[in-house]
Amino acid sequence: MSAPIDTLPDQPTAGPQRTPAVVRLLVVATFVVILNETIMINAIPRLMESFEVSHRAAQWVSTAFMLSMAAVIPVTGWFLQRVSTRTAYATAMGVFLTGTAISAVAPVFEVLLLGRVVQAAGTAVMMPLLMTTLMTVVPESQRGRVMGNVTMAISVAPALGPTVSGVVLQFGSWRLLFVLVLPIAAMVTWSGLRQLENIGEPVVSDIDWFSVVVAALGFGSLVYGLTRFAEGEVGLPVGIAVAGLALVGTFVARQLWLQRTGAPLLDLRVFAHGTYTKALVLLAVAFMAMMGSMILLPLYLQNVRPLSALETGLLVMPGGLAMGLLGPTVGRIYDRFGGRVLVIPGSVGIVLSLLGFTQISLTMPYWQVLALHVVLSVCLAATFTPAFTLGLGALPMHLYSHGSSILGTLQQVAAAFGTALAVTVVTLRADQVLGSVGPVEAELSGMKLAFAVSALISLVVVAMAWVLPGRPASATDQAAEPTLEAELDDLCEHGPAPASCTC
Repeated sequence: MSAPIDTLPDQPTAGPQRTPAVVRLLVVATFVVILNETIMINAIPRLMESFEVSHRAAQWVSTAFMLSMAAVIPVTGWFLQRVSTRTAYATAMGVFLTGTAISAVAPVFEVLLLGRVVQAAGTAVMMPLLMTTLMTVVPESQRGRVMGNVTMAISVAPALGPTVSGVVLQFGSWRLLFVLVLPIAAMVTWSGLRQLENIGEPVVSDIDWFSVVVAALGFGSLVYGLTRFAEGEVGLPVGIAVAGLALVGTFVARQLWLQRTGAPLLDLRVFAHGTYTKALVLLAVAFMAMMGSMILLPLYLQNVRPLSALETGLLVMPGGLAMGLLGPTVGRIYDRFGGRVLVIPGSVGIVLSLLGFTQISLTMPYWQVLALHVVLSVCLAATFTPAFTLGLGALPMHLYSHGSSILGTLQQVAAAFGTALAVTVVTLRADQVLGSVGPVEAELSGMKLAFAVSALISLVVVAMAWVLPGRPASATDQAAEPTLEAELDDLCEHGPAPASCTC
């Protein structure tokens, strides 16, 4: 178990206006690695030409990245408790640099895919490492402001990816996308290793390799099946997704059994904390809505309206920038007034902006599309930062790494599910009305319905926002009122354990 906060070695002090140096370093590193998740989107045509592969094969540079993230993140909870902060950072950035170098010099397409998988493995560690470190070193009164900086990194980076790649590809080969990232990532790694200090103490524990394999196959298959389903395939992808879901169920059962020995790969006792579970549901559904809009807007602007990929990236970039740049402001509001003043209006704004997108047409002015996207992004920012802070803040310190890992895993699954749902609704609706209208009008009708479905699902975000507390329970309150986790532990230690006991 990590050392208590007041005994952490060389713990950085967080003054009223100062973010701990360790968190600043990790935010910069996380921004660099997450940028690569979407940076290859505009490079698909170049890869098809360079390697003489089909469009579907070229799409694997993005799909493989997402699959690898989904497979690796569940292991990070155990990994972050097992090694020191510096070791985790050096491992993550070293693996990422290796993958970037492999991708930059890839002689054949298969080597490029390998490089992307290695890149993703390093990226998967950074987000849970950042979240766990933040929750450990930042006092509760300042977590909102610091979490706002994290939101800036994780929201601006994916939004900038397509735009950055669009600009770079105007001047040179797709290899430049990796060549330019490599020295930046190397400099960030070197700077981090010079200044980073260890936080807490590693815990020596065995790893359950059966859980590792089942998690990788389960979450990877689930995301892969949903991704292929979103690309228009039905039979095999559905079977793969169902098989992945069954493996995830096996993984969950295995973790519940391992909790009896105190050494699960992913500690599911985080769900005994109601605030964390509510925040998790809110974030998953909000992330689905965000990913649905991220796939629908480019389809609308490029297939229905005559915009290029670069023009589309420039039009949606202000929304991503607004989401990220408002993160610190949202965090300060949270620190002062609590989460409810942000998540309730933010969740309502998400629903209203998605309803606004149901009015898209062949002639809607671009400024209206831009305004709706900015409003959606601002409302997502107002929701994400408090939800992250409330959810993780409700956990005891020894569960921070596991809570962060579950959040990261669910984000990948929600992204795949949100994309699959949006594309499926568009396809089914377009096929339904194609006989009475033209193909462009049919696709437009499908997009309107998909936005309406996203708005309907987002009512869950409103419901969860309403029941979330303004702030996580204080340490005094938690000590006075035992959690479900504590009650289960007490039953297993002092009384006859019921069959459903998971400790």
